[in-house]
Amino acid sequence: MDWIYLSPHLDDVAFSCGGLVWEQVRSGHHVLIWPICAGLVPEGLLSAFAQELHLRWKMGPEAVILRREEDRQACERLGAEIRFFDIPDCIYRYRHLAESDQPLIQGEPDLYAAEPESDLIEALAKEFRKASVDNAKIVCPMALGNHVDHRLTRLAAEKSGLLLHYYADYPYVLRSFQELEQMETGGWMRLPAPISAAGLVAWKAAVVAHQSQISSFWTSLDEAWLAIQNYWAGGGGRVWMLK
Repeated sequence: MDWIYLSPHLDDVAFSCGGLVWEQVRSGHHVLIWPICAGLVPEGLLSAFAQELHLRWKMGPEAVILRREEDRQACERLGAEIRFFDIPDCIYRYRHLAESDQPLIQGEPDLYAAEPESDLIEALAKEFRKASVDNAKIVCPMALGNHVDHRLTRLAAEKSGLLLHYYADYPYVLRSFQELEQMETGGWMRLPAPISAAGLVAWKAAVVAHQSQISSFWTSLDEAWLAIQNYWAGGGGRVWMLK
């Protein structure tokens, strides 16, 4: 049986449910990860915010190439295959207005306030239908935290008409437990899926592969390891279905 995980960025599946992916592969399943906003950095002037992130990541215009390699390593450690989609990350996209082009994301608040572009939703929905594998289980982010690229991925997946499972977006879920509880009360069902200690080790190894992104969420690698372990201990990293 195939499982296809939709990853808005080049780290989301590794962070959110890497242990589960490893367990599925170990059980004989064929697992594919599709990083969606994995297109190369467009030519031209980058927004000030994109440049700021490149400095934090200690990367330049080659950022996506390097981050793709990080995700390849993460998938190798989990035993999953990978297929990159070519939509640029939201920090590289522009709105084409009558008077001028403006960055979609001009600062941190825009990551969670900007609206996904309708043309991208339509195009992605068609691509998902075209690329999906017969009888595969598609696993989509819940878009907890409201990041624009996570919402883009979920909206496109739901528009595709494919039968979906969902995963909780980590680490955004840590600020959204109340929302998740309301969803479970309202008919969402968490599927039982034990993640072993060995699965936790593989999960941590996949997170570590994304060296450039550690500073986005944690102050050190040790803190990242402890955070993933605590999430695992609390039952995190599983998938849900809407009853």
